[in-house]
Amino acid sequence: MKQTPLLVFDFDGVLVDGMPEYWWAARGAALTLAPGMTLPDTAPEAFGRLRPLIHKGWEMVLVAAELGRHGPDGLAPPVDYDQWIQQALAHWGWSPPRLQQMLESFRSDGIAADRQAWLARHRFYPGVQERLRALVAEGSPWMVLTTKGAAFARELLDAAGLVPEALFGHDAGSKPDVLQRLLLQAERPIWFVEDRRPTLEAVRARQELDPVRCYLVSWGYLAPGAGRDLPASIGWLTPEIFQAPLASWP
Repeated sequence: MKQTPLLVFDFDGVLVDGMPEYWWAARGAALTLAPGMTLPDTAPEAFGRLRPLIHKGWEMVLVAAELGRHGPDGLAPPVDYDQWIQQALAHWGWSPPRLQQMLESFRSDGIAADRQAWLARHRFYPGVQERLRALVAEGSPWMVLTTKGAAFARELLDAAGLVPEALFGHDAGSKPDVLQRLLLQAERPIWFVEDRRPTLEAVRARQELDPVRCYLVSWGYLAPGAGRDLPASIGWLTPEIFQAPLASWP
């Protein structure tokens, strides 16, 4: 009998859309660090355009600060995002650990003050909750691998009554590193589902991760053109395929 796979899901942009919360938390953390700044209550379009480039939570705080410095209309997606991030860190004199700590503190305080309001800033993508429950019934365990703080992802999963086999947050290491550890431990095939093509390309660049099957979802925070000319080693996952039996996934 063919063994069912272990599915490893990214969280933000794959399972959950939390754009209102991302801006709320990024804005709040940025204003705590730079109280004199002016930022709108709702996410400007420029934040949405930059969201596909953001890899780690602390970067959102930096993006919010840069929107306050340049104005939403004066900040276009940079040609070299990594270089732009380093320049912005140097301008503000901030470090990634400090930004991450401020983001998580602001979130924790918000949950403590009004958990329901915090939960309401998120929504699971259509059909996701039902599909995750069906996977368990089909004998395919699933995990979450995210650059978000694990406690915040678990809060959302708990509220939905969803229990992953395991949950790895940003402190577990890079996604390729975690997948490599899982590959050594797992007794079944591993399928990894993401909405950032660069992350999947980083996985594909490691020869030891060749056994991991990779999928790029057609929803979430995709960069423009991210789904074009995908290599054969990265499958394109539409909502229809996601809902279909695993045997029919590419």
